[in-house]
Amino acid sequence: MKWPVAKPKRTSVIVSGALGLLFILSQPGLAQTGQTVQIGQAELIGDVLAGQRKAVLCTLCHGPAGVSANPSMPSLAGQQAQYLANQIKAFKTGLRAEVTMYPYVQGLSDQDIADLAVYYAALPPRWVR
Repeated sequence: MKWPVAKPKRTSVIVSGALGLLFILSQPGLAQTGQTVQIGQAELIGDVLAGQRKAVLCTLCHGPAGVSANPSMPSLAGQQAQYLANQIKAFKTGLRAEVTMYPYVQGLSDQDIADLAVYYAALPPRWVR
């Protein structure tokens, strides 16, 4: 039996994305650049706002503000930037095999990975009750 997958409403995606942007802009120093992440031999400085623009497809599964409503999809908000960069790179290279992720990460450059990693690291994490 195939279960129906609920698709996020466009309005909720826009509102959640706007709230995430407001949070980022309220944090000193996070508006333009984020942390430095090591990808391969390179140290790259991620751009939080560029990461937000690149995260559009990520929101479909990981939630509009990096907090997934689906328990089978991990929330990315508040994770450490280096951890996220390592995982995205592992998906891209096949070191971490996940057929669902591969089409989304195969075209990412190292700078894209750094931008996405610092964007999600800058978002507030989901609170566990």
